[in-house]
Amino acid sequence: MKDRLDAILRDGEEKIRGALSIASLQDVKSLLLGKQGALADILKEIPSLDVSLRGEVGRAANELKNRFTEIIEARSEEISLKASEISSDFDLTVPGILPTGGALHPITQMCYDLNDTFRSIGFEIFEESDITSELYAFDNLNFPPDHPARESMDTFWLAGYDKAGDGGKRLCLRPHLTGASVRYMQKNKPPYRFVYPGRVYRDDATDASHDRAFYQYEALIVDRNFTFSSGEVMIKSILSKVFGRDVPVRMRVGFFPFVEPGFEIDMGCLVCDTKGCSVCKNVGWIEIMPGGTPHPNVLRAAGLDPMEYTGFYVNIGLDRLVMMRYGIDDVRLFRSADLRFLQQFK
Repeated sequence: MKDRLDAILRDGEEKIRGALSIASLQDVKSLLLGKQGALADILKEIPSLDVSLRGEVGRAANELKNRFTEIIEARSEEISLKASEISSDFDLTVPGILPTGGALHPITQMCYDLNDTFRSIGFEIFEESDITSELYAFDNLNFPPDHPARESMDTFWLAGYDKAGDGGKRLCLRPHLTGASVRYMQKNKPPYRFVYPGRVYRDDATDASHDRAFYQYEALIVDRNFTFSSGEVMIKSILSKVFGRDVPVRMRVGFFPFVEPGFEIDMGCLVCDTKGCSVCKNVGWIEIMPGGTPHPNVLRAAGLDPMEYTGFYVNIGLDRLVMMRYGIDDVRLFRSADLRFLQQFK
């Protein structure tokens, strides 16, 4: 039995020295110390030996096991150290390769730029969940009960929470940001100066300038004796800040249930320099926001007296603003996950 243990030791040491990788060393360890290994066979035979030999053989086997464990650990450290050594033909003077760096999505960057601009003139930043209720999306905003925007052809109602007439219990993906502005006013004291960026959802047909999920950026001022002309100056100041130059702006009378009077606010198309393209539908102007004075019923829903407070509201189409900044002619590119497109904005 002693001769067999000596033979196992010699063979084991040779195999351990011959292992050139951690994986091959692990194989040797299994071969020597595993359940089907050479030592395991010795230990299985101990009960059949003469009683006077069992203790001696058992101690010798355990000593051999400890010996193998020590030299395997030592060999493992040798292999690891050798693997970490720098090859002699490695030239440390050769310039390295910079890792590929990421960048903010252009819509995210535009949102941050607008946040900085509004913070600089005393506005707060407000955010809320993408899910809202019919109460805040429509009822509080003066939408009549039969308004087509409430239909499933325009709004994504949530299954299980889409029972008509449930009011606050009827839930949907927010079709616009304005309802949450009422929620903000209910929770805070006037005067208000805040902006509200976020994604909205409409069941629209997609084309170069429309998508089913897109970003808006709402700004609202409510105060006593706020003049309408101050709101127009705010719009022009924001656009000039974003684009670094004066941008042509026009305001057309428009109807929106939540403002009175209401306006369609357009800017000159910067993709084609007002000459006409697919983005502006060849008219040279592109609608970027509705705006106007909050409707008295909206102020009442917020708990304010419309005889005491007035203000100005705009809801910027953030995607379209980014299209103007970079000359992008198709809004669907923003959500295409095409790295060739996104890498342009590093």
